[in-house]
Amino acid sequence: MLSVQNITFSYIDTPNLHSISLSLTKGKNLALIGESGCGKSTLLKLIYGLYDLDEGQIFWNDIEVLGPKYHLIPGMPFMKYLAQDFDLMPFITVAENVGKYLSNFYPEEKKARIAELLEIVEMTEYANIKAKYLSGGQMQRVALARVLALEPEVLLLDEPFSHIDNFRKNSLRRKLFGYLKEKGITCVVATHDSTDVLSFADEVAIIKEGKIIESGIPKFIYDNPRDKYVASLFGDVNEIEINGEPKFVYPHQLKVVLNSDLKVEIVNSYFRGSHYLIEAKYGNRILFFENDTILENGEVVCLKKV
Repeated sequence: MLSVQNITFSYIDTPNLHSISLSLTKGKNLALIGESGCGKSTLLKLIYGLYDLDEGQIFWNDIEVLGPKYHLIPGMPFMKYLAQDFDLMPFITVAENVGKYLSNFYPEEKKARIAELLEIVEMTEYANIKAKYLSGGQMQRVALARVLALEPEVLLLDEPFSHIDNFRKNSLRRKLFGYLKEKGITCVVATHDSTDVLSFADEVAIIKEGKIIESGIPKFIYDNPRDKYVASLFGDVNEIEINGEPKFVYPHQLKVVLNSDLKVEIVNSYFRGSHYLIEAKYGNRILFFENDTILENGEVVCLKKV
Protein backbone atom coordinates (compact mmCIF):
# COMPACT_ATOMS: atom_id res chain seq x y z
CA MET A 1 0.00 0.00 0.00
CA LEU A 2 1.08 3.56 -0.75
CA SER A 3 0.55 5.75 2.30
CA VAL A 4 1.04 9.53 2.32
CA GLN A 5 0.75 10.75 5.89
CA ASN A 6 0.06 14.42 6.59
CA ILE A 7 2.88 15.80 4.44
CA THR A 8 3.77 19.46 4.01
CA PHE A 9 6.35 20.80 1.57
CA SER A 10 7.77 24.22 0.68
CA TYR A 11 10.08 25.20 -2.16
CA ILE A 12 11.10 28.37 -0.28
CA ASP A 13 9.15 29.71 2.71
CA THR A 14 5.48 29.42 1.75
CA PRO A 15 4.13 25.83 1.76
CA ASN A 16 3.24 24.54 -1.69
CA LEU A 17 1.48 21.47 -0.26
CA HIS A 18 -0.38 21.53 3.05
CA SER A 19 -1.20 18.50 5.23
CA ILE A 20 -1.67 16.06 2.34
CA SER A 21 -2.81 12.54 3.26
CA LEU A 22 -3.88 9.71 0.97
CA SER A 23 -3.58 5.94 0.65
CA LEU A 24 -3.71 3.61 -2.33
CA THR A 25 -3.78 -0.19 -2.34
CA LYS A 26 -1.61 -2.28 -4.65
CA GLY A 27 -2.71 -2.38 -8.27
CA LYS A 28 -5.05 0.62 -8.03
CA ASN A 29 -4.95 3.75 -10.18
CA LEU A 30 -5.22 7.17 -8.47
CA ALA A 31 -5.76 10.33 -10.53
CA LEU A 32 -4.67 13.72 -9.22
CA ILE A 33 -6.58 16.60 -10.78
CA GLY A 34 -6.71 20.32 -10.23
CA GLU A 35 -5.91 23.61 -11.92
CA SER A 36 -2.38 24.36 -13.13
CA GLY A 37 -0.04 25.21 -10.27
CA CYS A 38 -2.14 23.50 -7.59
CA GLY A 39 0.64 21.04 -6.63
CA LYS A 40 -0.05 17.85 -8.62
CA SER A 41 3.43 17.54 -10.11
CA THR A 42 5.09 18.45 -6.80
CA LEU A 43 3.15 15.68 -5.04
CA LEU A 44 4.34 13.12 -7.60
CA LYS A 45 7.96 14.20 -7.07
CA LEU A 46 7.58 13.89 -3.30
CA ILE A 47 6.11 10.39 -3.61
CA TYR A 48 9.12 9.42 -5.74
CA GLY A 49 11.56 10.91 -3.23
CA LEU A 50 12.98 13.78 -5.32
CA TYR A 51 12.51 16.33 -2.51
CA ASP A 52 12.75 16.28 1.27
CA LEU A 53 9.51 16.78 3.21
CA ASP A 54 8.97 19.62 5.67
CA GLU A 55 6.59 17.44 7.68
CA GLY A 56 4.96 14.02 7.47
CA GLN A 57 5.99 10.67 6.02
CA ILE A 58 5.46 8.59 2.89
CA PHE A 59 5.53 4.77 2.86
CA TRP A 60 5.30 2.03 0.27
CA ASN A 61 4.29 -0.97 2.37
CA ASP A 62 6.85 -0.87 5.22
CA ILE A 63 9.48 1.09 3.30
CA GLU A 64 9.71 4.82 4.01
CA VAL A 65 10.22 7.06 0.98
CA LEU A 66 13.14 9.37 1.75
CA GLY A 67 14.54 12.31 -0.18
CA PRO A 68 17.98 13.58 -1.25
CA LYS A 69 19.19 14.01 2.35
CA TYR A 70 19.20 10.22 2.66
CA HIS A 71 19.94 8.99 -0.87
CA LEU A 72 22.91 9.81 -3.04
CA ILE A 73 20.69 9.28 -6.11
CA PRO A 74 17.17 10.64 -5.40
CA GLY A 75 14.21 8.39 -6.21
CA MET A 76 13.07 5.00 -4.97
CA PRO A 77 14.26 1.89 -6.88
CA PHE A 78 10.85 0.18 -6.86
CA MET A 79 9.16 3.23 -8.42
CA LYS A 80 9.35 4.85 -11.84
CA TYR A 81 8.50 8.49 -12.48
CA LEU A 82 7.69 9.91 -15.92
CA ALA A 83 8.02 13.69 -15.93
CA GLN A 84 6.69 16.06 -18.58
CA ASP A 85 10.20 16.19 -20.10
CA PHE A 86 11.00 12.77 -21.50
CA ASP A 87 14.79 12.50 -20.97
CA LEU A 88 15.40 10.26 -23.98
CA MET A 89 18.87 9.78 -25.44
CA PRO A 90 18.60 11.45 -28.86
CA PHE A 91 21.37 9.65 -30.73
CA ILE A 92 20.31 6.06 -30.07
CA THR A 93 17.29 4.25 -31.50
CA VAL A 94 13.82 3.93 -30.04
CA ALA A 95 14.48 0.24 -29.21
CA GLU A 96 17.77 1.13 -27.51
CA ASN A 97 16.09 3.83 -25.43
CA VAL A 98 13.39 1.40 -24.27
CA GLY A 99 15.94 -1.31 -23.44
CA LYS A 100 18.43 1.03 -21.77
CA TYR A 101 17.91 -0.42 -18.27
CA LEU A 102 17.22 -4.03 -19.30
CA SER A 103 19.90 -6.66 -18.75
CA ASN A 104 22.00 -7.77 -21.71
CA PHE A 105 22.57 -11.17 -20.14
CA TYR A 106 19.62 -12.73 -22.01
CA PRO A 107 19.56 -10.89 -25.37
CA GLU A 108 16.58 -12.78 -26.82
CA GLU A 109 14.44 -12.09 -23.76
CA LYS A 110 15.49 -8.43 -23.89
CA LYS A 111 14.56 -8.18 -27.56
CA ALA A 112 11.14 -9.76 -26.90
CA ARG A 113 10.51 -7.42 -23.95
CA ILE A 114 11.33 -4.34 -26.04
CA ALA A 115 8.99 -5.56 -28.79
CA GLU A 116 6.19 -6.11 -26.25
CA LEU A 117 6.57 -2.59 -24.83
CA LEU A 118 6.71 -0.94 -28.26
CA GLU A 119 3.50 -2.74 -29.18
CA ILE A 120 1.77 -1.34 -26.08
CA VAL A 121 2.70 2.24 -27.00
CA GLU A 122 2.14 1.67 -30.74
CA MET A 123 5.75 2.46 -31.74
CA THR A 124 6.81 -0.86 -33.28
CA GLU A 125 7.48 0.59 -36.73
CA TYR A 126 9.86 3.19 -35.23
CA ALA A 127 12.06 0.69 -33.35
CA ASN A 128 15.18 1.45 -35.41
CA ILE A 129 14.67 5.22 -35.71
CA LYS A 130 16.90 7.51 -33.64
CA ALA A 131 14.98 9.38 -30.94
CA LYS A 132 16.06 12.80 -32.23
CA TYR A 133 13.87 12.30 -35.33
CA LEU A 134 10.65 11.69 -33.37
CA SER A 135 7.81 14.13 -32.78
CA GLY A 136 6.91 15.20 -29.23
CA GLY A 137 4.05 12.71 -29.07
CA GLN A 138 6.24 9.87 -30.30
CA MET A 139 8.90 10.73 -27.72
CA GLN A 140 6.26 10.64 -25.01
CA ARG A 141 5.18 7.16 -26.08
CA VAL A 142 8.79 5.89 -26.06
CA ALA A 143 9.29 7.41 -22.59
CA LEU A 144 6.17 5.55 -21.40
CA ALA A 145 7.57 2.27 -22.73
CA ARG A 146 10.91 2.88 -21.01
CA VAL A 147 9.41 3.45 -17.54
CA LEU A 148 7.43 0.22 -17.96
CA ALA A 149 10.47 -1.83 -18.96
CA LEU A 150 11.43 -3.06 -15.49
CA GLU A 151 7.81 -3.41 -14.28
CA PRO A 152 7.97 -1.03 -11.30
CA GLU A 153 5.79 -1.65 -8.28
CA VAL A 154 4.63 1.99 -8.41
CA LEU A 155 4.34 4.11 -11.56
CA LEU A 156 4.07 7.90 -11.30
CA LEU A 157 2.88 9.68 -14.46
CA ASP A 158 2.78 13.45 -14.98
CA GLU A 159 0.42 14.37 -17.84
CA PRO A 160 1.38 11.17 -19.71
CA PHE A 161 -0.73 11.83 -22.84
CA SER A 162 -0.35 15.61 -23.16
CA HIS A 163 1.64 15.49 -26.44
CA ILE A 164 -0.21 12.59 -28.06
CA ASP A 165 -2.68 13.03 -30.92
CA ASN A 166 -6.34 12.66 -29.99
CA PHE A 167 -6.94 9.88 -32.54
CA ARG A 168 -4.26 7.75 -30.85
CA LYS A 169 -4.75 8.84 -27.25
CA ASN A 170 -7.81 6.70 -26.45
CA SER A 171 -6.26 3.51 -27.83
CA LEU A 172 -3.04 4.15 -25.93
CA ARG A 173 -4.89 4.80 -22.67
CA ARG A 174 -6.78 1.52 -22.96
CA LYS A 175 -3.59 -0.43 -23.64
CA LEU A 176 -1.53 1.26 -20.94
CA PHE A 177 -4.03 1.12 -18.09
CA GLY A 178 -5.07 -2.39 -19.09
CA TYR A 179 -1.42 -3.47 -18.90
CA LEU A 180 -1.00 -1.88 -15.46
CA LYS A 181 -4.07 -3.74 -14.17
CA GLU A 182 -2.84 -7.02 -15.63
CA LYS A 183 0.55 -6.64 -13.96
CA GLY A 184 -0.81 -5.28 -10.65
CA ILE A 185 1.21 -2.06 -10.94
CA THR A 186 0.06 0.75 -8.66
CA CYS A 187 -0.29 4.01 -10.58
CA VAL A 188 -0.63 7.67 -9.63
CA VAL A 189 -1.31 9.99 -12.57
CA ALA A 190 -1.44 13.79 -12.54
CA THR A 191 -3.73 14.95 -15.32
CA HIS A 192 -5.95 17.70 -16.71
CA ASP A 193 -7.91 15.25 -18.87
CA SER A 194 -11.20 14.11 -17.35
CA THR A 195 -11.13 10.93 -19.50
CA ASP A 196 -8.05 9.74 -17.59
CA VAL A 197 -10.09 10.12 -14.42
CA LEU A 198 -13.58 8.94 -15.33
CA SER A 199 -12.69 6.01 -17.58
CA PHE A 200 -9.56 4.60 -15.94
CA ALA A 201 -8.99 5.82 -12.36
CA ASP A 202 -10.15 3.76 -9.39
CA GLU A 203 -9.89 6.82 -7.15
CA VAL A 204 -9.45 10.55 -7.62
CA ALA A 205 -7.95 13.26 -5.41
CA ILE A 206 -8.83 16.86 -6.21
CA ILE A 207 -6.19 19.43 -5.32
CA LYS A 208 -6.69 23.16 -4.90
CA GLU A 209 -4.03 25.59 -3.69
CA GLY A 210 -1.85 22.80 -2.34
CA LYS A 211 -4.58 20.94 -0.43
CA ILE A 212 -6.70 17.88 -1.20
CA ILE A 213 -10.21 19.25 -1.01
CA GLU A 214 -12.03 16.06 -2.02
CA SER A 215 -11.20 12.44 -2.80
CA GLY A 216 -13.08 9.26 -3.55
CA ILE A 217 -14.60 7.24 -6.40
CA PRO A 218 -14.63 9.31 -9.63
CA LYS A 219 -18.26 8.59 -10.55
CA PHE A 220 -19.56 9.67 -7.14
CA ILE A 221 -17.58 12.92 -7.21
CA TYR A 222 -18.66 13.60 -10.80
CA ASP A 223 -22.32 13.03 -9.92
CA ASN A 224 -22.10 14.98 -6.64
CA PRO A 225 -19.61 17.85 -7.05
CA ARG A 226 -19.20 19.86 -3.85
CA ASP A 227 -18.68 23.16 -5.70
CA LYS A 228 -18.17 24.66 -9.15
CA TYR A 229 -14.38 24.22 -8.99
CA VAL A 230 -14.76 20.45 -8.64
CA ALA A 231 -17.45 20.20 -11.30
CA SER A 232 -15.51 22.36 -13.79
CA LEU A 233 -12.55 19.96 -13.71
CA PHE A 234 -14.73 17.47 -15.61
CA GLY A 235 -15.76 19.94 -18.35
CA ASP A 236 -18.36 22.65 -18.94
CA VAL A 237 -20.76 23.09 -16.04
CA ASN A 238 -23.77 25.30 -15.30
CA GLU A 239 -24.76 26.68 -11.92
CA ILE A 240 -28.56 26.79 -11.81
CA GLU A 241 -31.05 27.30 -9.01
CA ILE A 242 -33.48 24.36 -8.89
CA ASN A 243 -36.26 24.32 -6.29
CA GLY A 244 -34.56 27.18 -4.49
CA GLU A 245 -31.17 25.46 -4.26
CA PRO A 246 -28.05 26.06 -6.39
CA LYS A 247 -27.14 22.99 -8.46
CA PHE A 248 -24.16 22.19 -10.67
CA VAL A 249 -25.49 20.78 -13.92
CA TYR A 250 -23.46 19.39 -16.84
CA PRO A 251 -24.57 20.18 -20.42
CA HIS A 252 -25.78 16.63 -21.09
CA GLN A 253 -28.14 16.92 -18.10
CA LEU A 254 -30.18 19.71 -19.72
CA LYS A 255 -32.70 18.90 -22.44
CA VAL A 256 -35.09 20.98 -24.54
CA VAL A 257 -38.76 20.60 -23.48
CA LEU A 258 -41.99 22.21 -24.58
CA ASN A 259 -42.50 24.23 -21.43
CA SER A 260 -40.54 25.05 -18.26
CA ASP A 261 -39.49 28.00 -16.12
CA LEU A 262 -35.96 27.76 -17.50
CA LYS A 263 -36.17 29.78 -20.73
CA VAL A 264 -32.97 30.58 -22.61
CA GLU A 265 -31.99 32.39 -25.79
CA ILE A 266 -29.66 30.58 -28.19
CA VAL A 267 -26.30 32.26 -28.80
CA ASN A 268 -24.28 29.61 -30.66
CA SER A 269 -24.29 25.95 -31.68
CA TYR A 270 -21.04 23.95 -31.76
CA PHE A 271 -20.99 20.66 -33.67
CA ARG A 272 -19.46 17.85 -31.58
CA GLY A 273 -20.02 14.92 -33.92
CA SER A 274 -22.73 12.97 -32.09
CA HIS A 275 -24.48 16.15 -30.90
CA TYR A 276 -24.34 19.94 -30.73
CA LEU A 277 -23.12 21.87 -27.70
CA ILE A 278 -25.47 24.82 -27.44
CA GLU A 279 -24.46 28.10 -25.85
CA ALA A 280 -27.44 30.06 -24.54
CA LYS A 281 -28.18 33.22 -22.60
CA TYR A 282 -30.12 32.92 -19.33
CA GLY A 283 -30.62 36.39 -17.89
CA ASN A 284 -27.12 37.82 -17.55
CA ARG A 285 -25.48 34.37 -17.54
CA ILE A 286 -24.38 31.86 -20.16
CA LEU A 287 -25.57 28.24 -20.01
CA PHE A 288 -24.47 25.24 -22.05
CA PHE A 289 -26.59 22.23 -23.00
CA GLU A 290 -26.54 19.44 -25.55
CA ASN A 291 -28.99 18.93 -28.40
CA ASP A 292 -29.26 16.46 -31.28
CA THR A 293 -29.78 19.20 -33.87
CA ILE A 294 -28.53 22.73 -34.48
CA LEU A 295 -30.63 25.57 -33.03
CA GLU A 296 -30.98 29.01 -34.58
CA ASN A 297 -29.27 31.95 -32.92
CA GLY A 298 -31.86 34.11 -31.16
CA GLU A 299 -34.34 31.24 -30.78
CA VAL A 300 -35.90 30.91 -27.31
CA VAL A 301 -36.28 27.38 -25.88
CA CYS A 302 -37.23 25.82 -22.55
CA LEU A 303 -34.86 23.52 -20.69
CA LYS A 304 -35.27 20.88 -18.03
CA LYS A 305 -32.74 18.93 -15.96
CA VAL A 306 -32.93 15.20 -16.69
